[in-house]
Amino acid sequence: MDYKLIDGKATATAIKKEIAEEVRKIVEAGGKQPHLAAVLVGHDGGSETYVKNKVLACEACGFKSSLIRFESDVTEEELLACVDKLNNDDDVDGFIMQLPLPKHIDEQKIIMAVDYRKDVDGFHPINVGRMSIGLPCFISATPLGMLTLLQHYNIPTSGKKCVILGRSNIVGKPMAQLMMQKHFGDATVTVCHSHSKTLKEECLAADIIIAAIGKPEFVTADMVKEGAVVLDVGTTRVPDPSRPSGFRLTGDVKFDEVAPKCSYITPVPGGVGPMTICSLMKNTLAAGKKEYYK
Repeated sequence: MDYKLIDGKATATAIKKEIAEEVRKIVEAGGKQPHLAAVLVGHDGGSETYVKNKVLACEACGFKSSLIRFESDVTEEELLACVDKLNNDDDVDGFIMQLPLPKHIDEQKIIMAVDYRKDVDGFHPINVGRMSIGLPCFISATPLGMLTLLQHYNIPTSGKKCVILGRSNIVGKPMAQLMMQKHFGDATVTVCHSHSKTLKEECLAADIIIAAIGKPEFVTADMVKEGAVVLDVGTTRVPDPSRPSGFRLTGDVKFDEVAPKCSYITPVPGGVGPMTICSLMKNTLAAGKKEYYK
């Protein structure tokens, strides 16, 4: 089967251009330039890369961006004070706390402290709850990015069987909620995880597979039916001495053997990743326009 590559990079670039145009009009009309702040703790390689890409995306969209750095020995009190300051800063429309945080910090406590009206990551329980009952809110960036890709490529989801591998709060759970909702995916959804006994059978019956399990090359050709749509969220750094960086990014799908069976598939890198950052930009624009919360 001739598969079509879902190009997240090109899609994200097109959407960022649209956002930049809208921001230009807002500022020209005397409105406020949207402002995204990011808080980065420590020096995790992956987090550094993400934050750098987020700052570049802000530039491309015409946003103002600020980066607040802390060393990894920062106390919970210091971080909570930083969150409080950002909550009360009228110039900051939205802000993100780059996860994961060091072990001695209670991640959930920090997320709960973020003003849900500025929670452009969509992690606060108020946004998660509103999303699950279909109210307007900030939707977690990776699931929103995948929805956007499915829409952009006109991939039918209504009534289709969709299998989601992984049940994380950031990807698996919100993606399942969105794919089952009438005005989003409208699909029949099954969530599988490390303890699912019938994982392979479920995948074989799926029209759409969303792999977010965090295990490199977990999904193999014998798990995918002809004509399936596969979205790969996985990004694991696998050592590769032939690369200047010393590693390569590998998805949860064994691309070379799975792709020939698919109608559509996302590559890693260049698939879901760029869309995640692009969704964060969409959420920041919505925050700047006070689209969901006054």
